[in-house]
Amino acid sequence: MSEEPTSPAGIRASDEDRERLIAELNDHTVAGRLSTEDLEQRLQAAYAARTTGELDALRRDLPITARQAALDHAARRAHLTRRMIQESGGSLGLFAVCLVVWLTSGANGQFWPGWVGLVFLLTVVRNGWALYGPAPDLDAVERQLEARGRGRSARTERRSERRGRR
Repeated sequence: MSEEPTSPAGIRASDEDRERLIAELNDHTVAGRLSTEDLEQRLQAAYAARTTGELDALRRDLPITARQAALDHAARRAHLTRRMIQESGGSLGLFAVCLVVWLTSGANGQFWPGWVGLVFLLTVVRNGWALYGPAPDLDAVERQLEARGRGRSARTERRSERRGRR
């Protein structure tokens, strides 16, 4: 069975959306899931479709293709990469502050901001490995990000409760 639509059903379909569906329908025809007549009917309906919901209805009874799975995987990985970069930005900001402090204090002695930079670098490497390593587990990365987000929101809630008691 095909996955649920990625965009709301009332959104206007673009030419790219139609071409993506047509490529999927061609793949299904080659695999023997659709007859030539069924392909022609669906192609006509695809060209006449105005919304993404109408396009999704044309693929609803078909399994997801390898091409669509790869596109979905790439889009999900890109989304998780953006989230990971946002999360790593805090470490980079801290490194920048430490670097400015070290520079304004005369830049003497050991380069101690390097330790903060090392934490940032290790975070980026760990996240990159999780997303682009030999066996990326996007579900695990997503669960980890959600757990961090829940932890942050719980801490924020506790702080606001403490402020409210004062």
